[in-house]
Amino acid sequence: MDLKGRVAVVTGASSGIGLAVSQQLAREGVSVVMGARRADRLDAAASEIRAAGGRAETLAMDVTSEPDVMRLVQVAQQAFGGLDIMICNAGFGFYGTVEQTPSETMHRMMDVNFMGTFHGARAALPVFRAAGHGHLMIVSSIVGQRGIGQMSGYSATKAAQVGFAEALRTEFAGTDIHVSVVFPVSTDTEFKYAMERDFGHSVSGLGPKQPVEDVARAMVRAIRDPRPEVYPHGLSRGLTILNALAPGFADRMVRKYGRRREVR
Repeated sequence: MDLKGRVAVVTGASSGIGLAVSQQLAREGVSVVMGARRADRLDAAASEIRAAGGRAETLAMDVTSEPDVMRLVQVAQQAFGGLDIMICNAGFGFYGTVEQTPSETMHRMMDVNFMGTFHGARAALPVFRAAGHGHLMIVSSIVGQRGIGQMSGYSATKAAQVGFAEALRTEFAGTDIHVSVVFPVSTDTEFKYAMERDFGHSVSGLGPKQPVEDVARAMVRAIRDPRPEVYPHGLSRGLTILNALAPGFADRMVRKYGRRREVR
């Protein structure tokens, strides 16, 4: 895909991966519509993009609201004349055993992480079908391919995204409508700080980490040259293969090198 002149919508765009990919796309000549709950952060980010010569619009919204997500796509159509790329990125996590995970937190995680993705697809796919092309990109996590201890609920929401994307890929196979899933490893974003703020604990771990810019660059490459799965940290793909071939060994390895809860 030639990116210049394209139009993209990004959810969870006020920080982290969503912000980084919005900035990277804008540098490539893509008009971006940025959605998130924090209007002040969105406005500041959009101002920076415009100051650098890019095109950006914003909408304060919540991905758990389907009308909000529909409005985000409408902003793209009204401001820039269409929609070529939909990036479903918004999400949050919780660290703890099943017994420590409140049911309301699990419901909220499913609403944000999975239903937010579902709403994004519901809003974008009719536009893609009408145009005959488009790219739906879903930001999952490596834990969507291989769950980790103490994050069973979060892992489940990320795995749900994967199953959803695989089914959609089957529906659109052989067409110019592409569906990709991104599998970042631990990334330097506000994810763990939000967990600390909202739940009083954070996590640390010995596993691989990557800068948010690496994830954004990998996503942009996959939009330019579509592929079904995107592993910004190349070695992490090996974990999915190991888990398929030797799940018991993968259990022990993930337990040894997994994340640890830190109470503040």
